[in-house]
Amino acid sequence: MRSRTATWFECKIRYEKTMEDGMQKKVTEAYVVDALSFSEAEERIIEEMSSYISGEFNVTDIKKAPYGEIFFSDLELADKWYKAKLQFITIDEKTEKEKRSTVNYLVQAGSFNGAVKSIDEVMGSTMIDYVVSSMAETSLMDVFEHVAKGSAKTDERPEFEG
Repeated sequence: MRSRTATWFECKIRYEKTMEDGMQKKVTEAYVVDALSFSEAEERIIEEMSSYISGEFNVTDIKKAPYGEIFFSDLELADKWYKAKLQFITIDEKTEKEKRSTVNYLVQAGSFNGAVKSIDEVMGSTMIDYVVSSMAETSLMDVFEHVAKGSAKTDERPEFEG
């Protein structure tokens, strides 16, 4: 299990998909891309999907994703994406009251229980008290990370000189 923090965008694309029975059907699918802006997100999803879809497709929606960190699984059966809402528990030293802050994550897993286990695996190695307040399977098809040209998994952004 590895995690990646970035600026994520959820993109929806609409195209004609060939179903198992050979019939063509218009479908809308959701994907997540790592990008710095809406225009880069559109460019990235078009680039990524062009190799998977023969024929025309339209980007119908792009929105900033409600999570900043994604947990990726190395397991082959981890083919689903779950949105996990965690509440981190801290104690206010002045008032001695419990304070909860909510953070959303996206987790790749093969099942609901697998997603919960992955969260516990990652968060268990930290000293932070937390509660999984919700976990829900998403309709996301895939997540596309930024991979620099000519490298395997490094995130290389353009540097500004000056």
